[in-house]
Amino acid sequence: MARSLRGEVLNLYKNLLYLGREYPKGADYFRSRLKAAFLKNKDVKDPEKIKQLIARGEFVMKELEALYFLRKYRALKQRYYSDE
Repeated sequence: MARSLRGEVLNLYKNLLYLGREYPKGADYFRSRLKAAFLKNKDVKDPEKIKQLIARGEFVMKELEALYFLRKYRALKQRYYSDE
């Protein structure tokens, strides 16, 4: 694996770990699933395949962010608006 791709993979892993702290099923659940996903693909050597996997991870990261923003929005809406 090229040096820059290794750095991208490590950065993606760190960012996903950070985002997983507030996962609805718990941080431990998220951490174990994340580790399993990365270990499953640890033997991939093709740079194009690695780039595809990185793009997939970035998509997951955006989905997690959207989930958290939606949860925050719902909490604020419940707090400030009544259901009439």
